[in-house]
Amino acid sequence: MKTNIKKIGVFTSGGDAPGMNAAIRAVVRTALYHKVEVVGIMKGFEGMITGEFMDMDMHSVANTIHRGGTILKTSRCEEFKTAEGRKKAYDNLKAANIDALIAIGGDGTFVGTDVFGKEYNIPIMGIPGTIDNDLYGTDFTIGYDTAINTVVNAVDKIRDTAESHDRLFIVEVMGRDSGLIALRTAIGVGADSVLIPDSKRDFDFLIKRLEMGRRYKSSKIIMVGEDEEDGGFGMRIGEMVREKFPNYDTRVSVLGHLQRGGKPTCMDRVLASRLGVCAVEQLLKGRKGEMLGLVHKNVAYTPFAAAVKHIEDINDSMLKIVEILSL
Repeated sequence: MKTNIKKIGVFTSGGDAPGMNAAIRAVVRTALYHKVEVVGIMKGFEGMITGEFMDMDMHSVANTIHRGGTILKTSRCEEFKTAEGRKKAYDNLKAANIDALIAIGGDGTFVGTDVFGKEYNIPIMGIPGTIDNDLYGTDFTIGYDTAINTVVNAVDKIRDTAESHDRLFIVEVMGRDSGLIALRTAIGVGADSVLIPDSKRDFDFLIKRLEMGRRYKSSKIIMVGEDEEDGGFGMRIGEMVREKFPNYDTRVSVLGHLQRGGKPTCMDRVLASRLGVCAVEQLLKGRKGEMLGLVHKNVAYTPFAAAVKHIEDINDSMLKIVEILSL
């Protein structure tokens, strides 16, 4: 089906992720290729409510594919959760003659766009941009590959000092609703164990792993995911390990927001570019209300409501690999 879309608005929302700029670049240039105007909406839903729009052309996205963060800025907006806030956003879009939207973000972004799109019958397509990799409908989200490589590089440096001082390091990584960063990087860094809030493994399991491990190893690395409630999970685990193993020189390193920054990897740039092109072309063909993703190397489409159902089951085979390789 051919649409009458003449102008597309693109925005980023929620936590920033490396590769968002590559997605914006792909959206802008694909829209212009198809003779469709494109507008950048600053600061996500907040900018939609305040009317912070800017016309974009080829030069707007020049030299951006390698940059981390998002040139459109991002924020979390409580006002958009209200009917009054969404009405302001809709009125601003209509005044700017914006016919359709492309949203780049994670679960919170797609919850908002799903409600908004249905409420005002606005064509919207979503591009998954989050370091957590916690969305259904795609094997990988934009930013995840860069984030896990950032973690691996950081832990490799931590191991240098750990081995020099015979220390046990507990490294806390992001992933408030998902332990996928901790799980994958645990394998990548050769961790002795991994503990994440969304697995069924508790502190007692970690203690058994430490008791079974080689005591003469010059260093130990324990990867933990952040707590989804109040944070400080790594610190709490560190205190419990010190109490149980006072002979270990135990340190805690919280990697924090450095995981969000940096130049996107080639994988994230290609994923963002591919999904950005496809988002525009599918909008013009009449698709809406879906998140694009890559499943088994092919583009897949998932309704927003289904995409935001978090991955609850941790891959037991990945956990088993950590156990086997830590011997």
